[in-house]
Amino acid sequence: QVQLVESGGGLVQAGGSLRLSCAASGSIASIGVMGWYRQAPGKQRELVATSGISTNYADSVRGRFTISRDNAKNTMYLQMNTLEPEDTAVYYCYARIRRTVLSAFIDAWGQGTQVTVSS
Repeated sequence: QVQLVESGGGLVQAGGSLRLSCAASGSIASIGVMGWYRQAPGKQRELVATSGISTNYADSVRGRFTISRDNAKNTMYLQMNTLEPEDTAVYYCYARIRRTVLSAFIDAWGQGTQVTVSS
């Protein structure tokens, strides 16, 4: 079994910062692409940032958010600065994980962590 567990969400005022973490655990041989997605009430889940061979950001967060990884700890982070009320959403961690060196990559998702930005 593989688990992704997010942490670091919460309530913050506009202009503030939060740092999300996503820790992968279980039977893991290697991790490929990792990323953050978010879903606001009444909206579809959208990509925030990904980290693989390169890093990519949604236009709405580029310059404010920074994705990073600690591969030794199988952990990913999202540093969110200059937060805006429009950033309010449930943030989900995503990873492509191979459980053994011979197995195919599978998609894994965390349970989500709430980020609320007040104006």
